[in-house]
Parts: sequence; C-alpha cells; structure tokens
Amino acid sequence: MLPIDQVLDSLLAQTRDHARTVVQAPPGAGKTTRVPLALLQQPWLRGKILLIQPRRLAVYGAARRMAFTLEEKPGATVGYRTRYDQKTSSATRIEVITEGIFLRQIQSDPELNGIGLVIFDEFHERSVNLDLGLAFALETQTALRDESDPLKLLVMSATLDGDRLSHWLNAPLIQSEGRCFAVETRYAPLPPNTYLDQHVAQVCLRALQNDSGNLLVFLPGLRELQRVKQRLEESGLPNQV
Repeated sequence: MLPIDQVLDSLLAQTRDHARTVVQAPPGAGKTTRVPLALLQQPWLRGKILLIQPRRLAVYGAARRMAFTLEEKPGATVGYRTRYDQKTSSATRIEVITEGIFLRQIQSDPELNGIGLVIFDEFHERSVNLDLGLAFALETQTALRDESDPLKLLVMSATLDGDRLSHWLNAPLIQSEGRCFAVETRYAPLPPNTYLDQHVAQVCLRALQNDSGNLLVFLPGLRELQRVKQRLEESGLPNQV
C-alpha cells in the first residue's frame, strides 16, 4: 500500500464533484501511477485521461509502470506520446504525454474532444510550456466545453504551495503525508582515469552486494543511464536493472 492510497477515496469524490482538484503529495507517494488508474475505473468519467509529464523519461516510466500494473504492454489501455516515439491504439484510455505534445494538441483541437480529464503532474517543475498548457486547459474548461461534456483538471505537485495553488484555481486540496525513511550519506568520488558510467556501475554493484533492497540511480542524461545499464547487464545483473 502506498501513501496516496489513504486519500484516494477523497480524491475521487472531489474530482467527481469539482471541475478542478489539487493534489499535494511527496515524491514516492504513488500519485503518478495510482491516481490515473483509480480514475479510469470511475463510471462518471467519460473520455480519455491525459497525464502530462515534464520529461520524456518520466513519460516512459509512468506509462510502463501503469501498463505493468494492468498486466499489459504500453500501447494498450495505457499509451504514451513524445516528440520521438509513441505507443497508442484504439484501446488506449490513458495517454502519458510531454507538455510540448499537450500544447500542440490543445492548439490544434482547443475543445480537446474525447478527453475527459487532464492531469498536470509534477507541477512544481514550473515551465513556460506547463503554465501555458494549464492556461489553455482552463480556457477550454470554462469557455469551450458544455456542462453535458465537462473537462476535469487535476494538478499534482510534490513541493509547490498546495494551499496557494488550490486558492488560485478555486479547487479543493487533497494532501498525502507520505513516508519518511532514514538517510545515510556515503561519498564515493570519481577516481582518476575512470569513466563516470564505469564508476557508477561499480558503486551500484558494491551496494547490491553489501546491502539489501533496491537502487534508484540518478544520472545527467539518457546516454549515461544507458551506459550504466549496459555495464550492469554485462556484470551479470540483467534481471535486476
């Protein structure tokens, strides 16, 4: 059970009864993958769900995780669209997209026909595209959609001031407390004449050998992630990467 599960019933009720809802939940609470799937089951929600993510890697990760939860592959019930790739079908009901894709979609189709809910995830990572997308969505909601075919908006954030945002949007605020874990800092500087991906892979291997649990690794970009992944797979950990 994830922290967001404790407020899901309230979140679903508020989203049903209000045009706009704000969710404040810390990282790891489960809001990105739990909330869209829970809303998908609601009989009052008609149309597709758009889940907007600020980065392509987040798009891929969210779509794959939700598809895995449904025991499907991306492109079935859950699909995604980015500038460089897309996996959708006629069966897709949740589309995970970047903010740039959303801007192009709402400019070409201001009414957002066939869309029942737009979720702005990680809204604390403010950008011009994200703010503009929300402004367009608010206009669509208030001026272009009929009451018989409403557009719901859900704004989710980890660190943004939820009270201020909910007041600005005139929307109820749902808060998830999350969970705290002890943090231990270990410093492993990059040795001379060693590539970053080589060093990171070695640190990961030591951690897996000496400690129990899983690893979450942050790196500068996709290229670095792929190189570390390749080194770990070559070390004999294909099922753990």
